[in-house]
Amino acid sequence: MTHNPDKPEPPICAAPLAHARKPSFALPPGATDSHAHVFGERAQYGYADDRQYTPPPVFLKDYLAMHDAVGFARGVVVQSGVHGTDNRVIVDAIAQSAGRLRGIALLREDVSDSELNVLNAAGVRGFRANLVAKVGVQFDAARRLAARVARLGWHAQFLLDIENFPDFDRIAAAFPCAMVIDHMGRPDPGMGAGKGVNAPGFRALIRALQSGRVWTKLSAPYRTSRAAIPYDDLTPFARALAAAAPQRLVFGTDWPHVMMEGAMPNTGTLVEQLAVWVPDEATRHNILVENPRQLYEF
Repeated sequence: MTHNPDKPEPPICAAPLAHARKPSFALPPGATDSHAHVFGERAQYGYADDRQYTPPPVFLKDYLAMHDAVGFARGVVVQSGVHGTDNRVIVDAIAQSAGRLRGIALLREDVSDSELNVLNAAGVRGFRANLVAKVGVQFDAARRLAARVARLGWHAQFLLDIENFPDFDRIAAAFPCAMVIDHMGRPDPGMGAGKGVNAPGFRALIRALQSGRVWTKLSAPYRTSRAAIPYDDLTPFARALAAAAPQRLVFGTDWPHVMMEGAMPNTGTLVEQLAVWVPDEATRHNILVENPRQLYEF
């Protein structure tokens, strides 16, 4: 990636809190953090000129230290727009993790089959399309790419606002591979018609989960919450998902919580929220261990 010295640098994000506290409940053996980002040194990996932010100086060792403090055994690292479609950062992180990590790539639509094969062998299990920030392939290109990666057993991961897709279940039924929806579909916790757990898009997401074609991540409530930590206005959405399709849920910390507009949460506090969202221990175990084992092939 070349650097344009005349273009202003995007702002540097605040760093995550250095000491993640252990949650009040013990994570089960094999617990998986199914959504996080890792970054590499700029001198080695470069930064994309069109990135939205400059990452804080935290790296793979910091991410694994958080895992050790909180109790995670495994994780899924999602390529960020910081490094664009140069996926060396996540490939190297997986290689250095001694089997603890899997990855989700950012891809160009014209990626070669041979490159897809290399990424698959490295531990990548899907690609991401960010429809909110317009990072990575967008929907039509993602559909075409999905048809190509289906042979690998990959899924397409989407960051989207689910209320923009009131017919999402029908879209998912015709999609060429499995789909994973980030952050519970970024639901709108506002009051009134067309909002809340009965909003059309959110109900369509639930139907899609129940069809067995789609997964979603219980993660990043702060992205759409209008409340302070612990983001209680997102609890009804998480509970609705857990009641309707617990077998299609995974949990993610969204570490290192980039582009935070409010107070930086302690990652351990975010993990502890899972016990509020999913009080049943057996269901929590499946969300943390069995579901990600199936989805990411640990």
